[in-house]
Amino acid sequence: MEVETNCHGGYWHGNKRSFHRSVPTSRPQNKVCIYWLSGRCNRDPCMFLHELPSEHQTQIQDPSTSKRPHCQNLVWTNPAILGNQSKWGLGRHRDDIHNTNANPGRLNGGVGTSGDGGDRVCKFFLTDSCTFGDRCRFKHSWSMGDGFSLLTPLEGHEKAVTAIALPSGDKLYTGSKDMTIKVWDCKTGQCAASISTGCEVGCMISEEAWLFVGIPDSIKVWNTKTGMEMTLPGPVGQIYALVAANDMLFAGTQDGRIFVWRFNVATNCFEPATTLLGHRLAVVSLVVGGARLYSSSMDNTIKAWELSTLQCIQTISDHSNVVMSLLYWDQFLLSCSLDNTVKVWFTNNQEQLEVTYTHTEEHGIISLCGMHDEQGKPVLLCSLNDNSVHIYDLPSFNERGRIFAKQEIRAMQTGPTGLFFTGDGTGELKVWKWSTN
Repeated sequence: MEVETNCHGGYWHGNKRSFHRSVPTSRPQNKVCIYWLSGRCNRDPCMFLHELPSEHQTQIQDPSTSKRPHCQNLVWTNPAILGNQSKWGLGRHRDDIHNTNANPGRLNGGVGTSGDGGDRVCKFFLTDSCTFGDRCRFKHSWSMGDGFSLLTPLEGHEKAVTAIALPSGDKLYTGSKDMTIKVWDCKTGQCAASISTGCEVGCMISEEAWLFVGIPDSIKVWNTKTGMEMTLPGPVGQIYALVAANDMLFAGTQDGRIFVWRFNVATNCFEPATTLLGHRLAVVSLVVGGARLYSSSMDNTIKAWELSTLQCIQTISDHSNVVMSLLYWDQFLLSCSLDNTVKVWFTNNQEQLEVTYTHTEEHGIISLCGMHDEQGKPVLLCSLNDNSVHIYDLPSFNERGRIFAKQEIRAMQTGPTGLFFTGDGTGELKVWKWSTN
């Protein structure tokens, strides 16, 4: 069963359409394959159904959501899994790829696929050590899935890529643990410049023409149009997270503080404003949405701060391990953690965050990135610490593909015209593109 989702009126709704495939005439009527439900059926054709009977193809929704206009009719669920429901009646998605052998078009791509390796990618290919070549029974591919493809690798960094930014213009900026920032020409794909920082780059963001780079004990600031540069001192230790909003720059530091600067138009520079205290360990992610700043930390918590007052209004301790990344999208906050979960949050009538859905993986999740594919459908990229990125349709969390790397992918960034970028722990940077083909 394919599940289509769309974005309507600014919110995600669980509209879906079922596509039935031909089945053997001897198949038991309306009996669903239990192995398909768990993602483990390898029969093609199978005598049992590889889709839910029509009586189950209805929207799963908690009636209490009718009291919350902003989330009414929204369903964060995988309709193919109805068991193990949460308190909101939302089925949990299994990490397995449903029936990839019986439906080879679902996840594909790769060369050297002779033999019976199924959809597994050759781990020796990923480390450049496979000696079988085209005779290998596993896939020689950097990805599996429909609708996206690898355009080109960008080689130059010698250590882990930690940040990717796209300021206005035709240049791509990447930061690395090799103590450099590289500038790439988006038209030719060539490295146009390499800037030495003298220390490891912890994070980097762009805001219009401004480029902000977090390094130990300070932030480097460049104006890519005028060439103006400055240094913002004050933080202690590595800067792991940066975000800009309301003429303010926020920096999450290794010692758990969040430093705030305000931009002074008269002097054309950033001036210290305040420091936000509350986290006990390093702040590793910052995001702004709905007039609030959200921060996550190695202390396993998420904090919500009012932008107008810069006061902490809520502390969340639902994750049991480091909350590695935050993403704000369509009035929902998404968080991921080394506890193997992605949690989806919404703001209730008391203006407090509540979990509306929890997605579980087999491995820790280290980064999130949201974008729309070429057909305008919302897509979530989840980077895991098993050196892969899982790609999901939203809000169903139906998996549509995977990207593989030699080491963990810690940096992801979206670009124009369906482009997105990934950078891994070896320094490899790859450019991907969504396609309607």
